[in-house]
Amino acid sequence: MRGRVREVWAAATGGGRSPEGGAGRSTAGATRGRRRRRLRLLPAVLVTAAVVVPLTAAARPGIPAPAPAHLAPLTAATLDEAYAANRANAALASRMAEAHGDSHRAAADREMADPSRKLLAFDGRGEGRATEVFGDLAHADRVAVLIPGSDTTLDTYGRFRAGASALQERLAHVSGAGSRTAVVAWLGYTTPGTVSTTVLTPARAEEAAPRLREFLRELRAVTGRSTHVSLLCHSYGSVVCGRAAGHLDVGDIVLLGSPGTGVDTVAGLRTRARVWAARGGDDWVANVPHVSADLFGTTVGFGTDPVSPAFGARVFTAGQGGHSDYFSPGSASLANLARIVLGETTEVTRA
Repeated sequence: MRGRVREVWAAATGGGRSPEGGAGRSTAGATRGRRRRRLRLLPAVLVTAAVVVPLTAAARPGIPAPAPAHLAPLTAATLDEAYAANRANAALASRMAEAHGDSHRAAADREMADPSRKLLAFDGRGEGRATEVFGDLAHADRVAVLIPGSDTTLDTYGRFRAGASALQERLAHVSGAGSRTAVVAWLGYTTPGTVSTTVLTPARAEEAAPRLREFLRELRAVTGRSTHVSLLCHSYGSVVCGRAAGHLDVGDIVLLGSPGTGVDTVAGLRTRARVWAARGGDDWVANVPHVSADLFGTTVGFGTDPVSPAFGARVFTAGQGGHSDYFSPGSASLANLARIVLGETTEVTRA
């Protein structure tokens, strides 16, 4: 089914990559006329997604899971209690999923329940939500919070977690014992599907923004006001950050592989944070029209390209990686992200 959507996307965008980075690359010399053709045919992609996604979603029944654990307010003193309660909740969710016959979700939940995991939050219902810590959050001087993009659920959480873990390892390697760091993987909202109408609109981001603001307020109760927090926003996650930016107490906002933020310039974000942006050389987002339009009463698209000079972000080098490669070990992108988180801004290689 998704293969058919890729074909329609390729036809609608003049042979460009699918939203998932699939078959069909547009040539380097794409003309303005081809870009206009993409815009004219974008409604075709919307209609196709509107038909396909409900059919694919209906094929999988709901997975039973317990309500999230009831926790005391988060503080440095209650972290271990929260970690233990959420691991226990994940273990129960795994048993319920197994009894329901969903071995894949049961395995994902079981991994969450491992004694080594530090879960600030866990909800196994539906697509699932989780917030996980890497490092010593209670004593961190610098914290990076990762916001994921589309198709990130408990079933696909492993790839998101791998990026957070790679960043923490890089931070620890670069900073050594002289700087205490932590990374938080925040899957605190229901992400849109890559092949869906929701990924083209700000609706999910508008739902997620208040949750992100609340989480960052809770985080301050653990870390204190002096800890420097960087927000690393990938793909559709950058739309979430754009919606929340004006109310966030963070030092840096980093937009990675962003389709846009919903505003035309950095000033439109209404934030005092430094705003950074990067896009890998092989990221299919480069082929997405960076426009915003009203279609049938719904806003579609997210406006100005964050790596364009018109947006006004601090653009840095991300290497030649693709849409899912920003946190790959050894990459130029990961090296620059670590520098931003550590405050070594003069060392960031600028594009």
